[in-house]
Amino acid sequence: MVAGIAKARDVEVEWPCCLDEYEKLVLLMNTPRVVVDNSVFPTATLVTVDSAKKHRYLLEAVQVLSDLNLSIKKAYFSSDGGWLMDVFHVTDQLGCKLTDESVISFIEETLEARKPNKFDGRGNLTVLELSGADRPGLLSEIFAVLADLQCGVSDARVWTHNGRMAAVLFVSDEHSGEPIEGESYRVSCIQTRLRNILQGRTNITSMALVNAERRLHQMMLADRDFETPTSPPAVSIQSLVERGYSVVTVHCSDRPKLLFDIVCTLTDMEYIVYHGTVRTDADQAYQEFYIKHSDGRPISSEAERQRVMQCLQAAIDRRGQGLRLEICTMERQGVLSEVTRVFRENGLLVKRAEISSTKGQAVSNVFYVTDAVGRIPSSEMVDVVRRNISTGCLTVKEPVSCEEAVEEAGSRTNNGLGLASLGCLVLRNLSNLGLVRSSSWAGVLCSDE
Repeated sequence: MVAGIAKARDVEVEWPCCLDEYEKLVLLMNTPRVVVDNSVFPTATLVTVDSAKKHRYLLEAVQVLSDLNLSIKKAYFSSDGGWLMDVFHVTDQLGCKLTDESVISFIEETLEARKPNKFDGRGNLTVLELSGADRPGLLSEIFAVLADLQCGVSDARVWTHNGRMAAVLFVSDEHSGEPIEGESYRVSCIQTRLRNILQGRTNITSMALVNAERRLHQMMLADRDFETPTSPPAVSIQSLVERGYSVVTVHCSDRPKLLFDIVCTLTDMEYIVYHGTVRTDADQAYQEFYIKHSDGRPISSEAERQRVMQCLQAAIDRRGQGLRLEICTMERQGVLSEVTRVFRENGLLVKRAEISSTKGQAVSNVFYVTDAVGRIPSSEMVDVVRRNISTGCLTVKEPVSCEEAVEEAGSRTNNGLGLASLGCLVLRNLSNLGLVRSSSWAGVLCSDE
């Protein structure tokens, strides 16, 4: 069980140790070319990235799209020699094409600069990392301690899975808004109080924070939450000996940020995705990745294969729990402590939380909750909680149907047909090389949207 405090700050570009100076120069001279095109398909925006090959660039691209809460309906990735090409079919949360020019410009500028938004403008806040065994009421106790110590929580991400809890909280002084890691006495108080709650050791770290959700994956992985599977495996792995790849296949229910969770886990386990395809069909997701370890070898033992399968299954499961409750309120001291206390007193367990607030302004905090045995809470339980929360309005958020949000689209333009044919040609070449095994995968770009 660990609690760590760090200052959020910029991180320099990480070069793989295997690159020599010439290869680094090639990467710097060949910045990614990013095209966001709405003319190709009637119901999705096409985001195409081609670039000199760079370790972890696929994760960076998926992270940018996921941070904007975009849905990736189809995708393929291919890298040969020193170059890569990634193609994504994306929609907004309502299932519509991207029309906001500021969003399109952000995607192009961020991916071309190779600098994903790691901190979301929170560089002047103190980062508090917590991990350990989960139990009922734990989150309520953590927020109560922070409120008592006059610490304001500006942003937070909390996950629980398989009896473990991980949290990344961005905190500052409640009154001044300044970071607190320079105040040794206050830091000592936080460490002592949290040690009593977590029943474990605490430490102060100077490590730079990556994307908050990626950090949660890393913390859960380090805490070995994958060791006791909680659901049937959705992952299989086969060897493609003649090509030197391991083929990872994922088939599970589709949900937001699924691709990010899988690519993030593969990357943090030091595997590189050389080729891959992604498609969704109704509420099902089908993903296939051709991978090698960073040392150039495929998965070489049954124990390694089982571990990768378990870790990917855990990454799939970490987000998919609970009823989504959204609480709209004015930000003030102690509001999170009060809300989570009401949850605890009425038998609701917080499985996941997404908190974002600005002092003195109306905020919306999202909690994913279950009852004491892990089931979706009854409407009666939710009504009791609603009556007992005096700080704002509680609503149950249901997912929006894409069929309801998207009108019947027109036929493709001539340019769209041309680019679609180019996509088919690329996948056909992958198939001829033996890198795409199924004709259903080869139809990812060739089929109508």
